[in-house]
Amino acid sequence: MSKKIWITGASSGIGKALAIKFANNDWQVAASARRENLLKDLSKINSNISSFPLDVRDEKFTKIAFENIIEKFKTIDVCVFCTGIHDPDAEKRLSSEKIREIMDTNFFGTLNCITSVNNYFKEKKNGHISIVSSVAGYRGLPAAAGYCASKAALINLAESLYFDFIRYNV
Repeated sequence: MSKKIWITGASSGIGKALAIKFANNDWQVAASARRENLLKDLSKINSNISSFPLDVRDEKFTKIAFENIIEKFKTIDVCVFCTGIHDPDAEKRLSSEKIREIMDTNFFGTLNCITSVNNYFKEKKNGHISIVSSVAGYRGLPAAAGYCASKAALINLAESLYFDFIRYNV
């Protein structure tokens, strides 16, 4: 029986590469991202990839998306949350609005995903949740105040949650 994985940020970059890699290794992949057209293209690459469009900033819809994934796949073994945005040109202008948008997507969007699977994995008492951050989370970079801050927050979140989840074999 093939393993099952949920990947966010699957329309491009690391998320897309992971979706293809896992699908090519006979995993069933639930691929999520905002750009539905890119997800449809991705699902055409390999029949093991199923599209579940999602804007992770919407906490309620994130929970519904996970319920839909469980309904289709019956179980999930691994989650890889690698949603992220970065806009270096906009960040050069130091806009609280832009930084808030980046934090809402990169940090709170990932947190929404984690809370949507929290009870599932704790009750299942096994599985793996992977949070993709960046080396940018360890040091500030030019034109990346929001991006670096969001990735630093993710690193700290992951380190803290490790202790909460390890008790449940997750």
